[in-house]
Amino acid sequence: MTSATETQLRTAGPPPVPPKNTAPAPRWSLPALLAILALAAVLYSWNLSGSGLNSFYSAAVLSGTESWKAWFFGSLDSGNFLTVDKPPLALMVMGLSCRVLGYGTWQMMAPMILAALATIWILHSSVKRVFGHAAAAVAALVLALTPITVAINRDNNPDTLLVFLMVAGAALALRATRDGRLLPLLGSAACFGLAFNTKMLQGYIALPAVFVVYLYAARPALVKRAVQLVLAGVVLAVSSLWWAAAVSLVPASERPYIGGSTDGTAWNLIMGYNGLGRILGGEGNGGGGGGGGFSGAAGLGRMFNDILGGQISWLLPFAGIALAGGLVLCGRAARTDPTRAALVLWGGWTVLHYLTFALAEGTMHPYYTTALAPGIAALCGGGGVLLLRAFRADRRWMWVLPLALGVTAVWAAVLLRRASGWNTWLWPAVLVVMALAVAGLFVFRSGASGLRLRLLAVSVAAAVVAAVAGPAAYAWSVPSSGAGGGMGGTNPTAGPATGSGFGGPGGGGGGGRGLPGGGSGGPGEGGGQGGNAQAGSGEQGGDSQAGGGFPGGGMPSGGQSGRSGQAPGTMQGGPGGGGMGGASSELIAYLKKHQDGAKWLLAVPSSQGAAQLILSSGEPVISMWGWSGSDKAMTLAKLKELVKKGELHYVQLGGGPGGGSTVSSEVTAWVQKHGTAVQESDYSNRTSTDSGNGSESSAQSGQSAVYRLDASDVS
Repeated sequence: MTSATETQLRTAGPPPVPPKNTAPAPRWSLPALLAILALAAVLYSWNLSGSGLNSFYSAAVLSGTESWKAWFFGSLDSGNFLTVDKPPLALMVMGLSCRVLGYGTWQMMAPMILAALATIWILHSSVKRVFGHAAAAVAALVLALTPITVAINRDNNPDTLLVFLMVAGAALALRATRDGRLLPLLGSAACFGLAFNTKMLQGYIALPAVFVVYLYAARPALVKRAVQLVLAGVVLAVSSLWWAAAVSLVPASERPYIGGSTDGTAWNLIMGYNGLGRILGGEGNGGGGGGGGFSGAAGLGRMFNDILGGQISWLLPFAGIALAGGLVLCGRAARTDPTRAALVLWGGWTVLHYLTFALAEGTMHPYYTTALAPGIAALCGGGGVLLLRAFRADRRWMWVLPLALGVTAVWAAVLLRRASGWNTWLWPAVLVVMALAVAGLFVFRSGASGLRLRLLAVSVAAAVVAAVAGPAAYAWSVPSSGAGGGMGGTNPTAGPATGSGFGGPGGGGGGGRGLPGGGSGGPGEGGGQGGNAQAGSGEQGGDSQAGGGFPGGGMPSGGQSGRSGQAPGTMQGGPGGGGMGGASSELIAYLKKHQDGAKWLLAVPSSQGAAQLILSSGEPVISMWGWSGSDKAMTLAKLKELVKKGELHYVQLGGGPGGGSTVSSEVTAWVQKHGTAVQESDYSNRTSTDSGNGSESSAQSGQSAVYRLDASDVS
């Protein structure tokens, strides 16, 4: 039988929106937020010019500053042969900044740092509206100090923009739920759609929680809620698919090959490589190895393993206890209760991301877990305040908050002890401070005013300090290390070396694994520990020589991008390591001198090598088979066409992914048969004693080689 309340909702419409809290904010609230933002700004920008960025995305941004077509498609090269393996929104943002301000590290990273700071501000505002100023300050602090978030916010990977858009979408959804207004809901849908155009289906992970919260807890009647969600779905579809639809309208012959796809289309990229392939493996994402080895084996405990534990898990136990306790405390609150709605949304956010990342069999890099941080932060702030209130008001709840704090301190000690020899004083200090803080909570629990209340506040503050001390130490290791984190731009992490994954934590603040330039020898986004990442193991797998080892090889000299000045980060070899398609300055000069009007300077097997050469030469370079070697961008017919038109004269063979495919084998055989191998003596003044093989070509010595092709070679 329908309740009187539901009958009223149907007949009289939604009840009036409750008036906003007009009580003045505490004097410390705004200064606290500004201090947290200032701290975050330092962590995200200190020593930024000395850290390595991801050369894969750096090259694409450079290309976007030279060609609007490359900017729109997200092409790796300004000649528009192949795109990166992501939608281009993050590249568009960085590219516009560099077009206005010039190309360089700060110009590229300025909008990303601003997005990271805006994420903190939005989360603070959203938590404050429901749980109060203290909860908002804790949430902002936790988010700012999450180690993996600090690491990735100093890098040009798209995850920073992704998290900003998702948090904005969640905050707008909560506002729509509370106020019953359509416009914030449509704004939320637009934000999640833009998140999709930043990293495709990863931008949708939290959407089920948003849908459930609005459908159940929003103020309008059920039918109206359903209609509003349908309208939001339309906005979501448009904001998500506009780029893919636009790409599909351009004939394949007039657009670049969409990197990461198997057929050159954006739709295949959505459903395969950046879709189910991430969860199930395959589609260039590896498979059966638990995410390509970057984050350890797939399983429910993955977030707590040696690789990921120090990056994201510090406050996961507390967040879980706070979520469960908060939901119980909400009890039988009204359907529209904003506290329960916020707990369900941020709790759903956390659970959905946790399960996705923990169970993913495809590529799983540590820095993906930065998307967990906002949910953890909101639960720690909001749920923590609920537990504190219950601790003071109800003797039955006296044990819950102390238990959550005790578990947090013990887990922090476990994580800190994993880093053998690193800040060994810290874990005992965390345990002692937390024990004193918990004791103070019990002693001053009943304080209502005066000294006892102030001492209770001191105890709470001490508990917060003890809880964030470990993450803060890991976070500070990133800007203070001088290498931009454990793997620089290749696979950024924070803190000391504790794991053995291919892109596992390293260097920062004591691990000492990063190479000059912030590289590790591992390629691009999916670099590897000591260059051990496996070709084809994931979105940016490849071994340390993928696409590399030119005759006379080594790293590109210097950090100059021929047409655009200083390359971002420390671009000696590009951030991502030295041997990935790097060429000596002599070889680059030779290729430029004999380019003979060709559109592309060179074609190389992999995106790793192409990115390095684009940055060091300033010229378009073709990646024939993409990142993992599975792209069918270059076929024999296409190569012949480019050579016949005079758009390409030089091709590098060997050293990169894709060598085992039928297509690449055909290309290799034809180039070796018809091309003329470039001799080292053609561009180098080194003697036979210096080089070890004199004028012998790289092809003859079994190394990767560069071949010259002309129209006359095409039969």
